[in-house]
Amino acid sequence: MAQKVVTIYTDDLTGEESSEATTHIFSLDGVQYEIDLAPDGNDQLLEAVAPFMKAGRKTGRTRKAHRATPASRDDSAAIRAWAKDAGYTVPDRGRVPAEVREAYVEAH
Repeated sequence: MAQKVVTIYTDDLTGEESSEATTHIFSLDGVQYEIDLAPDGNDQLLEAVAPFMKAGRKTGRTRKAHRATPASRDDSAAIRAWAKDAGYTVPDRGRVPAEVREAYVEAH
């Protein structure tokens, strides 16, 4: 007997199916949350929390669910373009700051 397993990814915010949905983890007041978002939902989340992330302090890293490996050096051009659109100040040449690389990985 053959068996076929189908996994359907949905955006937790909209309930719509999305093959591009990824899992995001965030914490607030000691409670950790996990949400699956399509790219549009992820953009909404980042836009909503961006002012708080800029003003806040990093206290360490947490585990990442369903996350790609950190961006490689080959991705520098894409990271720079994303960072400029996201309001980060990045140099046109040289090393992209780790904070910007981490934000890029979190956003993708």
